[in-house]
Amino acid sequence: MGSRARVLAVVAGAVVGLVVPAVAVAQPERITLSASTFDDYLAESVRDTGVPGLSAVITRNGEIVHAAGYGRDATGAAITARTPMRIASLTKAFTATAVMMLVEDGAIGLDRPVAEQLPGFRTADPRSDRITVRQLLNQTSGFADRTVDIRATESADSLERYTATLRTARLAAEPGARWAYTNVNYNLAARLVEVASGSDFGEFLRQRIFDRLGMPDSALGDDTITPTAGFNSLFGHWTARAELRGFLDDSGSGGVVTSAADMGRWLIAQSGDGPPLVGADSLALMHAPTPVRDYGMGWGLDTEHGAPLLTHSGNLFTYTSAAALDPATGYGFAVLANSAALHDDTYAILTGLVALGRGEPPEPLVDARLRIEAALAAVMAGALGLGVAGVLRSRRWAERRGDSRWWWIVPRCVPAALPIALFASCPQAMSVLMNGRTVTWAQLTYFPAPLTITLLTCAFAGAAILIARLSRLRSLSSSR
Repeated sequence: MGSRARVLAVVAGAVVGLVVPAVAVAQPERITLSASTFDDYLAESVRDTGVPGLSAVITRNGEIVHAAGYGRDATGAAITARTPMRIASLTKAFTATAVMMLVEDGAIGLDRPVAEQLPGFRTADPRSDRITVRQLLNQTSGFADRTVDIRATESADSLERYTATLRTARLAAEPGARWAYTNVNYNLAARLVEVASGSDFGEFLRQRIFDRLGMPDSALGDDTITPTAGFNSLFGHWTARAELRGFLDDSGSGGVVTSAADMGRWLIAQSGDGPPLVGADSLALMHAPTPVRDYGMGWGLDTEHGAPLLTHSGNLFTYTSAAALDPATGYGFAVLANSAALHDDTYAILTGLVALGRGEPPEPLVDARLRIEAALAAVMAGALGLGVAGVLRSRRWAERRGDSRWWWIVPRCVPAALPIALFASCPQAMSVLMNGRTVTWAQLTYFPAPLTITLLTCAFAGAAILIARLSRLRSLSSSR
């Protein structure tokens, strides 16, 4: 999905960043590091984090400083700089660029309502008639996952049909008033590209962006360039799995497949070097925040690591990615991984690359995935132990409460019933934690599987205790 942000116990949503030109930033001395410095760090990162496969690229001043692959894919082949990878929500910057190219061509009005330019776009909320193209790209349209039938949108087999599924949608806020990250905005933007250009969205990207920049390993969807299965981690073991399928495979929000080598050419273009896709003013606009949020158009502003950093992350169910442009040093970075787990290592590795580019020591990397899964395994073992103990003590529990009224017994059953209720409401609870993003049971069997299995185990233990206690109560009542 585009942006997975990763709560589901550690699912972090896409954190994006962008540079504000007016902000005075201390400029470090511009020393170009050798490719071996980055290579050593990346090789060490793969060892420290335990990711099965990873590719990365570093650019500066219109040149690719280093591009390489590490580890293996699901077939056992070595990852290289040319290995196809799913980049998920890093696609959004490609979509925004496509829109801005057509804005410059005069085919799209950036501040005109989408409804005036996109036939078939109607919702159940009259306020949507005021949504502008700029607001789609800034994620300030008013749409949110919780106000859209996401399952219906994911069943669509084209951008045109996707747009038609929004007829029942409503807005969560007035257009332009609030920021909400949702793939809906960028899928509508991709459909707008189709209508304005008269070309299929994937074909537009190929002709106007991939071919122009020299990106032979890039395509929308995987019909022509097919990545291997990715990996999920299950209590310390990496398991190869096919990506969870859906319409979003070919979408404007997360459908691009590319390689580290091609991403280098893309980062150079986004830095304002190389063949220009859009003018300098359009590029600056795409990288500029709004008054509502530090998010531009497919990029945002990360100020947590010192000087402002343009960045975006991408999360699918078996692939993860992260990219950054550092105006303070002129470096560009992209990290692509063929794995997804409860802890996303790509952004941590990206942060280390940024630190190296700034002449700073990277933060030490650890296999946080194993720590999280070990903690979940301990919780699961504890739940099983409590379940066995509860069943064995159920007779004593029933004897102590055999003469009690039901209104006294029921509250005593609540602790055992809570894990059952938590597991049953897991998709809804995760959706709340993810700010309304839709979560399905199928999704919970992918990278969040260790958490899902732990909750299921707790629910099973609670159910066993409840059944044993109620059976004992019934048996005692029948014998009296």
